[in-house]
Amino acid sequence: MTAKFHLPDMWAHGMLNLTLIDMIKEEPDYFRDNISIASVYGCFPPAIWNGGRNINGFANENIIVKVLGEFNSRGIPCRFTFTNPLLTEEHMSDRFCNRLCELADNGLNEAIVNTQVMEDHMRKNYPRYKLTSSTCKQIRDLDTLIAELEKDYSLVVLDYNWNNNFTELDRIPEKYRSRIEVLINPYCFPNCQRRGDHYRFLGDQQLRRAAMSEFSAANNMKNLNIKTEENFGCAAISNTFLDTIGYSTHITPETVFGKYMDMGFEHFKIEGRTMHPFNVIESYVYYLAKPEYKDLVRLKLGMRVYKM
Repeated sequence: MTAKFHLPDMWAHGMLNLTLIDMIKEEPDYFRDNISIASVYGCFPPAIWNGGRNINGFANENIIVKVLGEFNSRGIPCRFTFTNPLLTEEHMSDRFCNRLCELADNGLNEAIVNTQVMEDHMRKNYPRYKLTSSTCKQIRDLDTLIAELEKDYSLVVLDYNWNNNFTELDRIPEKYRSRIEVLINPYCFPNCQRRGDHYRFLGDQQLRRAAMSEFSAANNMKNLNIKTEENFGCAAISNTFLDTIGYSTHITPETVFGKYMDMGFEHFKIEGRTMHPFNVIESYVYYLAKPEYKDLVRLKLGMRVYKM
């Protein structure tokens, strides 16, 4: 069995992810055996359908085509995070988001969905996209999870509060486990009671940022990065990757390869879409590099991406 990893962001971390993908192919001895990169997930600004994390700026069509081509030419799907929980039918006519779907509609790229209106729109208008059920749904009970797995989703991303709870994980029928994606390094605090509110806050901010980005682009102005997430008052926003290792929901590499895979789980999501690239590099080294090559992989990744 191959451990399939899903990497954060084709926009903010595009060059980092391309460099990692190429390094795994060119220098496989540095990396753990039987791993592959299954997708890169994220979105392009100013997509109002984007959720989970905010993205700033404005990606023109040429940039979008270029980035999609770089990943797709390597056989890597780009999975759009269409998980804004505030979407309505009115938002489905958004010109930028629909054009984005058209540009990427080649049978390889995918989408992650959170709301029924978004799912229905994708199935009707872009049926070649594989759809993943988002962790933003916060499914915590077994019956609801099984019902979700019985629907026509390519994958279902597990709520991170299932992590390391092997009594509950053992209850998931084995036939479903290969279609579950496990978020292995959550930055959110375990059992956070404000998580849904935070997703809605971020969804509202994405709508506002998209409007501002379109205005600035139309007026040939420098894009404004509206950093307002700190207003939500969540201490986890400032966490580093190393801060999360002590969480009960953090899954170590030894547990990924020595426990989860033995149980039949094979899809693993690495968080970090809006995190500092050094945090993202650290997570890649931690999960993907062989222990004896961690320092070398960290150094080579940094030097290749951030050429001086």
